[in-house]
Amino acid sequence: MNILSSVERASLERIDAGAMLARVERWTAINSGTHNVAGCAAMAAALADAFAALPGEVELIEPTPTDSVGADGQVTPLAHGRHLRLSVRPDAPVRLLLTGHMDTVYPVDHPFQTSRWREPGVLNGPGVADMKGGLSLMLEALLAIEAGSSRLGYDVVINSDEETGSLSSASLLAQAAQGKVAALTYEPALPDGTLAGARGGTGNFSIVVRGRAAHAGRNPEDGRNAIVAASALAVRLHQERSPRLAVNPARIDGGGPNNVVPALAVLRVNFRPADAAEIARARASIDAAVAEIQAAHEVSVAVHGSFNRPPKPIDAGAARLFELVRGAGAALGQPIAWRDTGGVCDGNNIAACGVPVVDTMGARGGAIHSSDEFLIVDSLAERAALSAVTMLRLAEGALA
Repeated sequence: MNILSSVERASLERIDAGAMLARVERWTAINSGTHNVAGCAAMAAALADAFAALPGEVELIEPTPTDSVGADGQVTPLAHGRHLRLSVRPDAPVRLLLTGHMDTVYPVDHPFQTSRWREPGVLNGPGVADMKGGLSLMLEALLAIEAGSSRLGYDVVINSDEETGSLSSASLLAQAAQGKVAALTYEPALPDGTLAGARGGTGNFSIVVRGRAAHAGRNPEDGRNAIVAASALAVRLHQERSPRLAVNPARIDGGGPNNVVPALAVLRVNFRPADAAEIARARASIDAAVAEIQAAHEVSVAVHGSFNRPPKPIDAGAARLFELVRGAGAALGQPIAWRDTGGVCDGNNIAACGVPVVDTMGARGGAIHSSDEFLIVDSLAERAALSAVTMLRLAEGALA
């Protein structure tokens, strides 16, 4: 339907562009880099206050315990901030999931800490597009539909660890996805408003190689060089790449003085599978490569990590949801297009739960994950309107 109903028009009149921008500027001033736990706590408190304007109960959920592998090969606990969850009308016949993340890629000591106007209408700042702008317009869209006689049920989940893989929030996302007819996630759209369609998956691994130390000149034959073994493993894994599987050995930690055969190395590898079959092939390749390297170099190898983001295809349900969003955009005079991307986000995890998802409902912007990150401010009202109309149509059973 490419014509706005009277209910939709009334909801759109509630959208306040100034309030959205003010929230973005306040929230951007809070450093909430993923591992800045105090900063994420401050951001969670600000979000809890803001989302308390909606009906339902706001909860701050403790993160699931996770760990990390250090350069010394030791596995240690990894701290994360709490995640926000809001549940509204849990008994409603139509229920949606809306998700976003409060964390950014900018740590507490990063030089990029404040926002500024790059030019009229374009705000430069840490997280303005990814995704504090998206969180602000998500809230505004919900306030707009609540101003009417909404009967839509929904959960909002805003996690604190999306930028590092959502390892401490994956179970919360999976739980929240249960029983939902659709999901909207507020990653930024491209500057022209294009949405992300299908996405590949990702897996991150830290592979600990333990050899044997020896004097590099007196008795090197007694040593087992972990750096050499890790390098051979990196080359072996890299050979498994294909048009549907990217393999990126990204770093080797380890080694020491030039006169010591290194006994420890930690290889970091990222995989980007296009589909589930490539995940299976990659797992088999890791197992085979590890067995080969252990035997050839007489070292021990321990693999840590997982494929934490499944590939996200555009199935029939997702295609219907995209068409619904396209129709909402047409009614608003917003052309909506999408294209496949190699990036990953929480939309991957939600789709794996069998829930159709459009995961770039956020603001238009660009240069994310850099000091040039920017937000096109007019897109706050534009995209809040798109979300509001989309949700109102979902509430009327548009996907049934």
